[in-house]
Amino acid sequence: MSMARSRSISGSGVCKYLNPAYYLRRPRRLALLFFLFVSVSMVVWDRMNLAREHEVEVIKLTEEVLRLEQMLEELKGVGDGKTLMTQKDVPEDPVDVERRQKVKEAMIHAWSSYEKYAWGKDELQPRTKDGTDSFGGLGATMIDSLDTLYIMGLDEQFQKAREWVATSLDFDKDYDASMFETTIRVVGGLLSTYDLSGDKMFLEKAKDIADRLLPAWNTPTGIPYNIINLRSGSAHNPSWAAGGDSILADSGTEQLEFIALSQRTGDPKYQQKVEKVITELNKNFPADGLLPIYISPDNANPSYSTITFGAMGDSFYEYLLKVWVQGNKTSEMDELACFAPGMLALGASGYGPDEEKKFLTLAEELAWTCYNFYQSTPTKLAGENYYFSAGQDMSVGTSWNILRPETVESLFYLWRLTGNKTYQEWGWNIFQAFEKNSRIESGYVGLKDVNTGAKDNKMQSFFLAETLKYLYLLFSPSSVISLDEWVFNTEAHPLKIVPRNNDQRKPTITLRQRRFGGEIKG
Repeated sequence: MSMARSRSISGSGVCKYLNPAYYLRRPRRLALLFFLFVSVSMVVWDRMNLAREHEVEVIKLTEEVLRLEQMLEELKGVGDGKTLMTQKDVPEDPVDVERRQKVKEAMIHAWSSYEKYAWGKDELQPRTKDGTDSFGGLGATMIDSLDTLYIMGLDEQFQKAREWVATSLDFDKDYDASMFETTIRVVGGLLSTYDLSGDKMFLEKAKDIADRLLPAWNTPTGIPYNIINLRSGSAHNPSWAAGGDSILADSGTEQLEFIALSQRTGDPKYQQKVEKVITELNKNFPADGLLPIYISPDNANPSYSTITFGAMGDSFYEYLLKVWVQGNKTSEMDELACFAPGMLALGASGYGPDEEKKFLTLAEELAWTCYNFYQSTPTKLAGENYYFSAGQDMSVGTSWNILRPETVESLFYLWRLTGNKTYQEWGWNIFQAFEKNSRIESGYVGLKDVNTGAKDNKMQSFFLAETLKYLYLLFSPSSVISLDEWVFNTEAHPLKIVPRNNDQRKPTITLRQRRFGGEIKG
């Protein structure tokens, strides 16, 4: 038999098993085939079910991993490994969690826009999609945002910013810097990030810039000049200041940062410089606790000028309170240092029950007024200032809004200290107004007019440092940056409260009658 024929026979033998007629003539084989088919089908079906169940389990596990990752972000360690949250805060209100996520998404949008259009610049100009160096090219938005990124658990963004600070941030600039702005933004931002992360690079950078600012205190009284060249160290006061005087807020709002720097480095020179300012001001401190906005750096005498809790005066009173908090509430404190709703609420705990209730009530009433600044305009965003006339409703004075944080800050303090969820609701309404009126494709902008909604072209660095941070914390558990363990500088950079050494001399405030030259004012 030829090989070709052998293959043909072999092929026909195989084909007969594929012919249905073959099995119809052989019932037993048909039954066997049916049994085999059913068995195989059951095995396949079982495997498919297992695969589906496995897929469902994988989905559930993935969701659980995402949930745990979110929890880990909230449980991010602070410097020495202590957590930002404690077990007592669980479970959380789902509404708070959702709102916190919305604020976090807003921060991502703001930061991503800065990263795309203005990386390394001081501030983003969202409408023209470019950056501007408003503070001499010190990366103000970058440094202002560091601790916000860290607190929100935005690790990738934080690490990229950290790399820029380590490799590109250079303070050796022939630039006349505002001593006040540089302290609260740069020194404060770097120290806060060091306290949160434990990364000593930030501490070294803070020491570098602080050393460049120190010559500003080389005056006859130790009250600093307000402008200093970062390269030469030459210092002076603004030409428009009255008689060459120093500005109260600019000269008295460095205590938190420089005391903290001495505590972290072990070098007392920073603390000595800023505490001498309070000692000098104490020599002429008036009975009502209110100083004019201009102070002579030559003789420490206050000039006969405006007294205000607004611009050029505000943060001086704020820091009188916060230095007391930073020192574990051991120095004497006057109520007139608590100048705003949040400060009144924070300072109220230093008094007995009756006085505490009085100051807290005043704080709540002021907060209601501040919130109504927002509610009174078509955009639900507040103007820069308001007029009050007897028998009439308040009216907007200067009508711009530059993304300021002050009202949200007070709402944050009142929420933390009272537990009243009304302050969360007010904060959420303000956040939604920012989202509706200030958010654009390339970041956030202020408004030229809160009545018409006309937009400006700047995303202020304090929007990321303060406004969004306070909103995020407004919907966070009270153990996240606990007020018992942290104190916020005036740019909302949290500094860890460290017990003072007993042998360190703390300045105290002695109230005196008001003096202007040789005249005594009652």
